[in-house]
Amino acid sequence: MLSILGITAPIFILIAIGFVACRAGMITRDQTAGMGRFVITFALPALVIRALLERPLAEVVNWSYMLAYGLGSLLVFGLGYGFARRVRKDSVSGSALVGLGMSVSNSGFVGYPIVVMAVGAPAGVALALGMIIENLMMIPLALTLAELGRQSGGSVWQALGGTARNLVRHPILIAITAALLLAILDLHPPPVAMRVIDMLATASAPVALFVIGASLNGMKPGGLLLDVGQMAIGKLILHPLLVLLCLSLLPISDPVLVSAGVLMAAAPMMSIYPILGARYGFEGRSAAALVVATIVSFLTVSAFIWVLG
Repeated sequence: MLSILGITAPIFILIAIGFVACRAGMITRDQTAGMGRFVITFALPALVIRALLERPLAEVVNWSYMLAYGLGSLLVFGLGYGFARRVRKDSVSGSALVGLGMSVSNSGFVGYPIVVMAVGAPAGVALALGMIIENLMMIPLALTLAELGRQSGGSVWQALGGTARNLVRHPILIAITAALLLAILDLHPPPVAMRVIDMLATASAPVALFVIGASLNGMKPGGLLLDVGQMAIGKLILHPLLVLLCLSLLPISDPVLVSAGVLMAAAPMMSIYPILGARYGFEGRSAAALVVATIVSFLTVSAFIWVLG
């Protein structure tokens, strides 16, 4: 148990430091947003580039892993959407956001720091492959459905077009594309550039965790108990279990990568979830779900680390 706490405790201590710093007025929300933009625009792209270039391309691009992770995420999205739509009688947009909250992890800000503490270097590969699934499949699916629900009769192609325009400018997807091209062409950045990439990548985990803690300040988890409970259970328990099931059914020879995928799925929903929720009128529910899931994930992630050995 102490070894598990040795992995999870530093993660959540850094989150707590960020929360206290913002609560005490040591940093402002604008400063927090600036650090978040640094992580998304520079640190995480550098981490992805390093992860994709430090191994042969054949070892990095694992189609079985991506299929399993994508299938597990799709299953939990479908369950979340269907439950919200049929049982809770939620709108199309609201149901799509419930599915999104249950099926897309905070891979860069929480998932990667946890996985790198648990399994080491393969965490970078799991991050890159998981982000391909999240950014090219899960997020476009959810936002397209949410846009269709909001437009009430709008064209699916208009919704897809708007989502695609946002995705092609995403720094992490640009980094994945650039790194894959370099790997395919067997090109490597010069040593000075790689040193800069290493320095930026090393900064990604601590800064990301600090930003998560600071962002939680002011969010209120009260009310909305059933909605928040559904999303927290779906994200923290159902998502990693379904990913584990799919990873177990497909031929994946590396057990460390399996563990990395399950722990990545066990992370709470992405930090911009309340921002996306606000676009469709669900900011309160989305913020409450993020707060509760982030706090409870200390217990659930520790449990999955124990189960995975």
